[in-house]
Amino acid sequence: MTRSKPCATASKDNKRTDGAVDNPAVQHRPRWVVGLGLAAALIGAAGLTAVFLLPSDQELAFWLAEEAQQQLGVKLSIESAHWALLPTPVLVVNGLRTQQAEPVSIQQLRAYPGMRMLLERKLAFESVDIDTAVLPLQSVRAMEAALAIGVADGNTFVPLEHLTFRNLVWISYSGIALSFDGEVDFALHWRPQRAMLVRTGTTPAVTLALTREAQADRWQTRIQVGGGTAHGNLEMKAGENGTMHLSGQLAPREVEVASALESFNRRSPIAGKASGQTVLSAHGKSVGELMRSLHTQTRFIFNSATLLRFDLNQATSTGGKKHQGRTDLQSLTGRMESQNGLEGTRVTVTDMKAQTAKLTVTGKATVYHGHVEASGNLDLLAGTIGVPFSLSGPMDTPKVSVPPGFLAGAALGTAVLPGIGTVIGARIGGALDKIFHHNAEPAVPTKKSAIHH
Repeated sequence: MTRSKPCATASKDNKRTDGAVDNPAVQHRPRWVVGLGLAAALIGAAGLTAVFLLPSDQELAFWLAEEAQQQLGVKLSIESAHWALLPTPVLVVNGLRTQQAEPVSIQQLRAYPGMRMLLERKLAFESVDIDTAVLPLQSVRAMEAALAIGVADGNTFVPLEHLTFRNLVWISYSGIALSFDGEVDFALHWRPQRAMLVRTGTTPAVTLALTREAQADRWQTRIQVGGGTAHGNLEMKAGENGTMHLSGQLAPREVEVASALESFNRRSPIAGKASGQTVLSAHGKSVGELMRSLHTQTRFIFNSATLLRFDLNQATSTGGKKHQGRTDLQSLTGRMESQNGLEGTRVTVTDMKAQTAKLTVTGKATVYHGHVEASGNLDLLAGTIGVPFSLSGPMDTPKVSVPPGFLAGAALGTAVLPGIGTVIGARIGGALDKIFHHNAEPAVPTKKSAIHH
């Protein structure tokens, strides 16, 4: 089946019909939505033959499946497909499903060609509407190479002005399913002119709105999450070999952290409203590559917060043997860094300082795949005693340890002289522990200690 080459359509802000490229440095058009890639592969499969010869529905479904398989490198099935010219030209595809362990599926896809382009005997679609789709991350990655070639060679993907999707379910590497509604208005080179993404079924609402600044590759962002906001801006620059570089700044304000994480089906170890400043960066030739390389750095501050499943006072008094409960914090500050990768996101917190009525905690922590590794220092009695600690294990049930010399010395000091004796005993115990365990941590770490999430 002969496949026609795509022709550029005119967006609301850019009138082009000759298919020319304004920016020679931009030769690779990024995939803004994976569902759009599947849609484009199917649309390219139909070609002019489907428009003008109008094959039977059975023939059309067969042709679409065969051509899409060649383009995507994955077998797929289609329940039905239908072309209609009246009252409005539309291609309707139902029950698309890839033959993978975790199938990519689209319940219904409707593609609307432009009348003017049809009269010129050219196939170009003004809008595509996707209703109910499931996109498992692992399965989408299996098709990325084929989709990227389609973008590069310019023979598969056709111009599109408007994309709408409802109930698009994204399944992450760890199996977390998230449902979204959204719509995008595209300009030349697949740049979003305007976009809206809504995380469905959440209260308070979680939304992301993008608005392009004229024809520049800059966008104003307005984010609502956790009852607060994280407004800012994004900028994209073209590099060598089609690589795109994304950078941006966001300003989180009064974001309730537990609510925000719950909106993405994740449990937070802490509750409270955070504000701060975020810097982000990413690079890649596609949206998938950009997301996998996304790196963020955030300076944050909580005026008050609560550790939801950890009792610091109990952990201190029992040497970490008991720590179930909650801890109210008067303040919490630090620097959080996140790095996306092929197997999930690694989160690191450094320069952390938490203040309670009785304790000050400084340290660092790393969280990855639901496990935490942390170390730091507990300052008791207004900083007159410093107790090093470490914490490791699953986020819900971590194990806490304190050097045994500190516990023995503190207990001895308390028995001899309560209060000040605890301070003296702990320091003696720490010194003894250091003498008999040369590889142990220093008895009193410096204030530069940090905690990793």
